[in-house]
Amino acid sequence: MTVPPLSPEPETGPEPVPGSAAGPGSRPGAGPEAGPEAGPGPLQGLRVLDLATLFAGPLAATMLGDFGAEVIKVEHPDRPDPARGHGPAKDGVGLWWKLLGRNKKTIALNLSTPGGRDVLLRLAARSDVVIENFRPGTLEKWGLGWTELRAVNPRLVLARVTAFGQSGPYARRPGFGTLAEAMSGFAAITGEPDGPPVLPPFGLADSIAALTTSYAVMAALRGRDTTGVGQVVDLAIIEPMLTVLGAQPIWYDQLGYVQPRTGNRTPGNAPRNLYRTADGSWLAVSASAQSVAERVMRLVGRPEFLEQPWFATGAGRARHADELDAAVGGWIARHGRAEVMAAFEKAEAAVAPVQDIRDVMEDEQYRALGTITGIPDEELGTVRMQNVLFRLSGTPGAIRWAGRPHGADTDEVLAAIGLTATEIAALREEGAL
Repeated sequence: MTVPPLSPEPETGPEPVPGSAAGPGSRPGAGPEAGPEAGPGPLQGLRVLDLATLFAGPLAATMLGDFGAEVIKVEHPDRPDPARGHGPAKDGVGLWWKLLGRNKKTIALNLSTPGGRDVLLRLAARSDVVIENFRPGTLEKWGLGWTELRAVNPRLVLARVTAFGQSGPYARRPGFGTLAEAMSGFAAITGEPDGPPVLPPFGLADSIAALTTSYAVMAALRGRDTTGVGQVVDLAIIEPMLTVLGAQPIWYDQLGYVQPRTGNRTPGNAPRNLYRTADGSWLAVSASAQSVAERVMRLVGRPEFLEQPWFATGAGRARHADELDAAVGGWIARHGRAEVMAAFEKAEAAVAPVQDIRDVMEDEQYRALGTITGIPDEELGTVRMQNVLFRLSGTPGAIRWAGRPHGADTDEVLAAIGLTATEIAALREEGAL
């Protein structure tokens, strides 16, 4: 792989560090072939130090890198980000890392050593954002807390992403997104009514926290535009998870209502469920809007339901979900998938197939959007992964490279901040690199 050159430095601003360069994966238009050369991205000139691991903090940094930020991933020389070994691997190369580490330069740096501390401070002095997820007090123990970071760069934004936040009785507990999925109320409402609570089989809370962290970082940077100084982002993974659950707190506060487990149904709407076709496929049907509910019942040959007083509201329909599911499910069970999909589309009613990743990779809508794109990789050849998260018409994001080998860019990054070959060698001797 040819390492992208350093980005040009503006007339004012921090010293240069390795940055972005044109490459594959851009989608300024609808599909992945819209433009092979990546533009600078709207976050060009923003520099991010990613000190975090598994998964919320690193994914937030990935999202910033996708839109042009220069991201430097800092990993321990002997204990790299566990994401490198998480999940399936090919030829010993972790595949999750190819996604999580994309658009990042990677350096090996032991922050607990004097040399590692000094290098981190030099990098922070030339950066805009630091993202970390150590237990509260860890950076302070190393002399790298907010006091020290702010002293070298008053304009820095420090994003601290932990399970429980920086204060409170749980702050120093170890934690992962799974705990947030349990504590927030998500698991309590997930599953069948007569079954146990259910946890998601993927990093749901971490992913939601990553989206929130990237938003929080941009809000803090906008605040810096106003005040001229940086600030700390304190993000507890348990909080975004609670937010996406909707109105549960106010329901309980005002009514004492505790949302129960309802399986694939929802207490506020029906029909809403998964139904099996005659040829064995599963389809999701949702009738959140009154007009769609009416179309569905006409489609399945049960227009008499529309005359019932309870049919006029989502809550009323939910109280009669058994009857509605029997009508919709019975009709779908007598028809094949293609026939059901065509009939629902003609009726302008909402339906979608339950797809696994094999189906997703071939889905024509995802193809039209360019959602999956191929990226040349020095270790694995071309790898396919999710494209950048959204499309911008004027300054689109891009995947410039997939996750790099551990520490691959250490010497280049350190040379870019002024360290000589002799100084780099001394740091290695010390165990800082």
